[in-house]
Amino acid sequence: MARQARAIQTRTSILLAAAEVFDERGYSTATITEIIARAGVTKGALYFHFSSKEDLALGVIAAQLELGPLPAQRTKLQELADQGLLFAHQLQYDPLTRASVGLAMDQWSENAEGGNPFHGRPFQEWADRLTELLVEARERGELLPHVDPAETAELLSGAFTGIQWTSQVLCQRRDLTRRVIAMFRHLLPSVAMPQILPTLELSEERAVALLASRDAALEAEEAEADGDSAA
Repeated sequence: MARQARAIQTRTSILLAAAEVFDERGYSTATITEIIARAGVTKGALYFHFSSKEDLALGVIAAQLELGPLPAQRTKLQELADQGLLFAHQLQYDPLTRASVGLAMDQWSENAEGGNPFHGRPFQEWADRLTELLVEARERGELLPHVDPAETAELLSGAFTGIQWTSQVLCQRRDLTRRVIAMFRHLLPSVAMPQILPTLELSEERAVALLASRDAALEAEEAEADGDSAA
């Protein structure tokens, strides 16, 4: 178990270092050498976990959607809002999430050697996740009859992208959660059944509470796994 824990820690350290370098320099100009130095690992250790710079970037991108175990809510629209609030919080404080968004927005030329092959991919994955939630919300009678889940998901994803970029440019995303709440308050009335709207909780404090709940669930899972291993 100790060896496995060290391997997990090494992989996490490499991902965090890669995220920081991608976030600061962009995919095209980031180098494996710089990531190894930032992570404080050997070249062999990095290549044990990741086969290439592209593989590293894929690991960073995957982290964007790893929001962890969030508690089920009474409505799927609340779960959708919760994911947006937590994503906004992670964009402010989590380098993996910031780097994933950076990879999505990093402009590149298809003909340029070492260009960014991930341009736009995380946003499509996020839209796909929102579509799934909205389909479930429609099946449960939470959406107005005219609402198309895929179309609405694309709108929400695009609005979130513009809002987070504006917040980044103006104040390094310090007001991002407030802006995301304003987005939901303006857009949800156009898609949600009227009786659903008063039940939705949209607050800056909710993101912090969700994060605490997620971390507690993860700790419980790890404790259970350790107990099973000891048995």
